[in-house]
Amino acid sequence: MKRTLFLLLFLTSLSFFANAQLESAKQIFKSPKLQSEVSKHQTVAILPFEVKISYRKQPKNFSTEANRDQEHSMAKSIQASMYTFLLRKSKDYTVTFQDVDKTNILLKKAGMLDKLDEFTKDEIAKVLGVDAVMGGRFESEQSKSEGAAIASAVVFGGLGGKTGSGSLFLTLNNGSDGELLWRFFKSMDDNITTSTDDLVERMMRKVSRNFPYSKG
Repeated sequence: MKRTLFLLLFLTSLSFFANAQLESAKQIFKSPKLQSEVSKHQTVAILPFEVKISYRKQPKNFSTEANRDQEHSMAKSIQASMYTFLLRKSKDYTVTFQDVDKTNILLKKAGMLDKLDEFTKDEIAKVLGVDAVMGGRFESEQSKSEGAAIASAVVFGGLGGKTGSGSLFLTLNNGSDGELLWRFFKSMDDNITTSTDDLVERMMRKVSRNFPYSKG
């Protein structure tokens, strides 16, 4: 019994350490022009994120169409969560952020909304009437079902609820020439409690000191 308990505690600690290591993985790119360009910016648009959801082992009754719909829905959800987060802390930033509903309506009218990868960032910024555009990509690989994750969480006291892993890129492009000014990359765990608000909150906590528009 003691040996079994020790093994469970060891596996729990190992899982926690591995997750902490994954959560700490991040990379930041800053253009030499970053400071001089962002000082000119007044309004920034947040674009719908690119989302890719894959499975280590494809679940039963997997539907390509349903998976695509989930990716599309999450793209808008992350965009909205990002806007909500930045709006909530607007006093901490040197710029204002365009309402995402307005952004998406303008993109739809221009025929860009569902094919942003076919346009340059300066073309997009011109349509939106902004000084810069923020966007990104979220990739998630699911490793086990939600049911299995919940069962694991019960066994390990809440530390076993990891259902997969993900990576999140956040980019900032200049509106006048489309040049990449800043990019942030973060590896993230994805668990049964994760929402898009959680993902954005966790990412922005890590990036806050390096966010281009932060005051001071």
